[in-house]
Amino acid sequence: MSNLLPNHYIVPDWPAPANVRAVATTRLSGVSEGGANGDGYASFNLATHVGDNPNAVATNRQRLKTELALSAEPQWLEQVHGIKVVDAVADGLMRTADGATTTQRGLPCAVLTADCLPILLCDRAGTQVAAVHAGWRSLAAGIVPRALARFNAPPEQLMAWLGPAISAQHFEVGVDVLEAFFDTAGSVAHSDAIAAAMRPGSRPMHFYADLPQLARAALSENGVTSVYCGAAGNMGVSNDSMCTYANTRFYSYRRDGQASGRMASLVWLTDS
Repeated sequence: MSNLLPNHYIVPDWPAPANVRAVATTRLSGVSEGGANGDGYASFNLATHVGDNPNAVATNRQRLKTELALSAEPQWLEQVHGIKVVDAVADGLMRTADGATTTQRGLPCAVLTADCLPILLCDRAGTQVAAVHAGWRSLAAGIVPRALARFNAPPEQLMAWLGPAISAQHFEVGVDVLEAFFDTAGSVAHSDAIAAAMRPGSRPMHFYADLPQLARAALSENGVTSVYCGAAGNMGVSNDSMCTYANTRFYSYRRDGQASGRMASLVWLTDS
């Protein structure tokens, strides 16, 4: 699939079944223009809630469908930093949740991000997929086990791909975030993994939080050990440049401010 797409898309580097398709977008090659604070929306913004021109977003979404040869509109979500995971439905309606799953062929599950971590999931049999919006609030509150519980297959038969997100060196948080993760730790091993994902920040009682590492800790605690990251092939983004804040190919809410667009991470099933 990576050889068929232009390089403003990222194809996950993971050993998913042949009938599982997954893609993450960048901010490149769309029609959106700059927001009030500069070029925040430019140019492939896919979110309708950030103040961008609705016609530009509609054009970008249609371009997404055309370039990915999607037969159905993705299940777009109104994301609220919670732990609700819904069944995707091919009715064109937006649903309030931070994750979606499906066993239906041709129906993409999608999440929008601009620093938060997108997690794409599938089973090894290629019968079910899910997309999860994993900001720190959702991760700490338990969206990972909530999403895994929606699968028909056991956790050891699942795999996960972690998409572009803000890196630890650019994500300094307060002690409240650290405490939120420790409060929901499921075991001593999970607590140790959380501690390893938090290093002292530049200010007292602050920490640099590693979102992908925190997600790995939650996945491992819940039985998923097949976790991958990075891009397959020459897609213009190397495996070590997936930080949304540092890499200007991505949108970043912390870097760009209120008028920041959003990327999409999508996963779907095909017939072959």
